[in-house]
Amino acid sequence: MSTMIMAQQLRDRIRIKNKIFAIYLLALLLLALCPPLYLSVSGSGVLFLGIPLPIIYWLAIAVFLGVGLWVMYLAECAFGEIPADEEVS
Repeated sequence: MSTMIMAQQLRDRIRIKNKIFAIYLLALLLLALCPPLYLSVSGSGVLFLGIPLPIIYWLAIAVFLGVGLWVMYLAECAFGEIPADEEVS
């Protein structure tokens, strides 16, 4: 297989990865900014592990964002997009 074909396949995979991550971030943005979703839990007095449900809502969004960034970092490392650290002498 020629290097041009392999390079094109790698670029295609990177584009797909970027699109998937953009959709994931858009979904989290909608969860954070869409008033009906938050308002449905904002007046709730339900406790989950002693924490009010509205706080759990925001914590869940933050955790999903952190996990998404971590997965993106792993994917970029796998594709070789992040250069290795250079030793300083």
